[in-house]
Amino acid sequence: MQISLTPESIVKFGDFSVTNTVLMTVVISALIIISSVIVGKRAKHKKTKHKPKGLHHISEVVLELLLDLADSITGNREQSKKFFPYVATIFIFVILSNWIELVPGLGTVGVYQMHHGERELIPFIRSNSADLNMTLAIALVSVVMAQIMGISALGLKKYGKKFLVSPLKKPYFVGTFVGLLEIISEFAKIVSFSFRLFGNIFAGEVLLTVMLMLVPYFIPLPFLFLELFVGFVQAMVFAMLTLVFFKMATEEAH
Repeated sequence: MQISLTPESIVKFGDFSVTNTVLMTVVISALIIISSVIVGKRAKHKKTKHKPKGLHHISEVVLELLLDLADSITGNREQSKKFFPYVATIFIFVILSNWIELVPGLGTVGVYQMHHGERELIPFIRSNSADLNMTLAIALVSVVMAQIMGISALGLKKYGKKFLVSPLKKPYFVGTFVGLLEIISEFAKIVSFSFRLFGNIFAGEVLLTVMLMLVPYFIPLPFLFLELFVGFVQAMVFAMLTLVFFKMATEEAH
């Protein structure tokens, strides 16, 4: 198995290529949607006083912990509830994307294709967090959503004061310079978000591949646990930074 910076194509439909990371994105998204529908129905139709069990119980514990964590950042329960659906979805999607590659044996399932005259295995399973296209897309959505949250909370005029200063307001040049820095920082968030997640997960993927090639038994286990921890931390960082940016966007500029 070769290490590839770009995702591998599994099948093509004309000019459209379905890569293994696109496949995993669809699978994880479907898994989240189906699980949400099941848990939502169980919670809605729960008539007894018995404690929830199984998936229902796990989902309640995870979501309650995330909501409490959101409260510690926003300091406002109503605001936390407003931001929570998107932030919780980000966390669950990213952590599943980070951990999918650690399931034993999944990297050996795929299709064989010819590359440079050699027959190579193209695995169906590859972490979509190791695809810069996916991390860039989710970073763009997060930053755009922050702008939408800010406009909806403050109104377009008040929110625009973060970036544009009235010529009648002194000191105009200082305010304009600060506004330009704010615009640059919004684009910097996209770069920071996407490359941080991509770099950490891709590096872990390379490390595990190399270790499994060199010593396939026992020795790679500590690295597997390390990647579990890194995957959790990266998902938490992505979600919490998104929440912080939402909070900052809804604060009126001074």
